[in-house]
Amino acid sequence: MIPLRSLVCGALLVAAAPALRAQAPAAETASLPKASVDAPAMREQVRQACLHAWNGYKQYAWGHDALLPLSKQAHDWYPVSLLMTPVDAYDTLRIMGLDAQAKEAKDLILEKLNFDVDDDVESFEVTIRLVGGLLSAYEIDGDKKFLTLAQSLADHLAPAFDTPTGMPYRFVNLHTGKCRDAVSNPAEIGTIVLEYGILSKHTGDPKYYARAKKAMDALYAKRSKLNLTGTNINVETGAWTNPDAFVGGGIDSYLEYMLKGGILFKDQSLTAMWETSLPPINQYLADTRDGHLWYGHADMNTGQRAETGYGALDAFWAAALALGGDLDHAKKLQDSNFAMWQLAGIEPESLDYATMKITDPGYPLRPENLESVYYLYHYTHDQRYLQMGKVMFDSLEKYCRNDVGYCALKDVNTKKKEDQMESFFFAETLKYSFLIFDEGKSLDFDKVIFNTEAHPYKR
Repeated sequence: MIPLRSLVCGALLVAAAPALRAQAPAAETASLPKASVDAPAMREQVRQACLHAWNGYKQYAWGHDALLPLSKQAHDWYPVSLLMTPVDAYDTLRIMGLDAQAKEAKDLILEKLNFDVDDDVESFEVTIRLVGGLLSAYEIDGDKKFLTLAQSLADHLAPAFDTPTGMPYRFVNLHTGKCRDAVSNPAEIGTIVLEYGILSKHTGDPKYYARAKKAMDALYAKRSKLNLTGTNINVETGAWTNPDAFVGGGIDSYLEYMLKGGILFKDQSLTAMWETSLPPINQYLADTRDGHLWYGHADMNTGQRAETGYGALDAFWAAALALGGDLDHAKKLQDSNFAMWQLAGIEPESLDYATMKITDPGYPLRPENLESVYYLYHYTHDQRYLQMGKVMFDSLEKYCRNDVGYCALKDVNTKKKEDQMESFFFAETLKYSFLIFDEGKSLDFDKVIFNTEAHPYKR
């Protein structure tokens, strides 16, 4: 970690935008509680929240992908359930010490999970949630049946990579192998290196990592002369169809996996990708307004500033900066993340940071802001981040909890609930909330790397 962090910081100091260096420090974050946070009490509160949501899932959606908490019904992504919630929740349940509930999840997964599904599944989503979750379950539990399932799913997804570029199609039929949707995005192409690398490690078969790395390399080779990445690319032709560059959804985890893959596998080519990509991101996307640091949009080819949009998915970037060693930008960005959260008492899906007006008022229980709080508290031990974490989790309790689980919000202004509780609420939102207050008791941050679904892998 130290050599990588030193290299990244060096690159930042050399290539940071002059405008960034000249800006005043970020404005002080307002509305933090003045009293110290009782971390053990908060830790137990999050644990009980997880138990509440799990019991709701168990009562009303057992054996299905997710609970619909308002209608008290079940939801499946495809005609056959892929057990999204049990797989995504398993390592969280284990980390929280909810062993009886973890056993329930394990028994269901090993008895019922089957990937011979005659339907088109989204390769990215089933990789980060299911391949990712099963591999983490194997590392935590040791039962090779988890590994066998992960390998089976990866093998069913293999036809997606049969393209002229090696970059995968977005959808593949797990039964027939037929693929569709050639226009994809960097996140869906590049967010497989961790999962497939861990799969190669545990199976001893290098083909999985080679497949993922080929896709990553092909995408990276298509970066612009400014070393920026666009939003959409055709995986058959390699031609960009949308040149918009930013750090949020659609590009986010591609950048994340450069950094994390370099650390996890000691892959110097991935580390080099990160070190090459970061300076232009700070040069062309970083934007300071009214003392707050944001990351906006620019044209990948010209660097010309585009929209001043930022949102809940972009909030992960503070965690990535902290992991990469740039605590200065990370802390400033997290102040902005928290300001976004405070606009309506809970964060919107997106806003225009130039006007601080909400542009998409939904809140689908996203975790990224809490993720960045966790990383920054780990690196700084500053009580401010415990206070941020408490404010955020209290918001979830106040606005999202109902009698059987936690609901997404249709509108953060009105706090109108939506009938949705995605599996990532267990995998990420609850896990990061718990770990903020856990003080390293249940999981050693420095001994794991989290995939983009917050499934931890041993370094």
